Amino acid sequence: MKRILTIQDFSCVGKCSLTVALPILSGFGIETCALPTALLSNHTAFKSWSFDNLSRDIPDITAAWEREKIDFDGVYTGYLGAKELIEQVKDIIRRFNRGTVLIDPAMGDNGKLYAGFDAEYARANASLCALADVVTPNVTEASMILGREYKSEYDYEYLLSLCRGMADLGAKNVVITGVRKGDNIGVFCLIDGEVFEYYTAKEKTDLHGTGDIYSSALFGGIMRGFCLKESAVFACEYTKKAIRCTFLTDNPRTYGAGFEDCYEDIVNFVNTPKGKK
Repeated sequence: MKRILTIQDFSCVGKCSLTVALPILSGFGIETCALPTALLSNHTAFKSWSFDNLSRDIPDITAAWEREKIDFDGVYTGYLGAKELIEQVKDIIRRFNRGTVLIDPAMGDNGKLYAGFDAEYARANASLCALADVVTPNVTEASMILGREYKSEYDYEYLLSLCRGMADLGAKNVVITGVRKGDNIGVFCLIDGEVFEYYTAKEKTDLHGTGDIYSSALFGGIMRGFCLKESAVFACEYTKKAIRCTFLTDNPRTYGAGFEDCYEDIVNFVNTPKGKK
């Protein structure tokens, strides 16, 4: 069984970041270790929340890992929460990772950065994305990391320019998430230098944390030996079904998408012969 490390915040209430990544990756049959970068009372789709930066604890944690000679077959990063964490995460990747790196530079959407972030934080993420085997920004995040104009309406050439810009930073493969194409939504990718697109019908409402569901499912597929295209397609379908499952319940939408209700899809995917998707 492969052992991976996911580095992102922990929100005590609400489905996002670690509370999404841990169960999804574990469902793929991957030993999933976690390093929380911040502690939030609840995620930021609620009207108020508390936030505690945990960067002060990371040196002691990594020193213990070093003494125990702990390492990981892959590292997946998400929402970090503060600029100083970027350098700490880069150091962790260099010291403890022996496999695949997926960077999800979670910091904003719909042309705006999340609360607490600024343009300097966005630009600082460029050096972290440079370490990625796969990077999964949405259009907002890619444009702000690159210092480009954000466009709510975009075409093939604009998306390709974002992918090439991220690749120029050093990212080996780029998956732009949340791309809208008519009534559909999906991903626009640059994989091994070639464009790959995949879309599904857009659901009626956006939900908080779906980017985390997507990146977690994508990384799970990669770490189980599926190619990036297969994993990208599955992650789209799984995220879509998680959103749909949410609308079949009376759970408050604020809490996030119901990925737990379609867990069997992960099992079925893992048991499907590779190259048969």
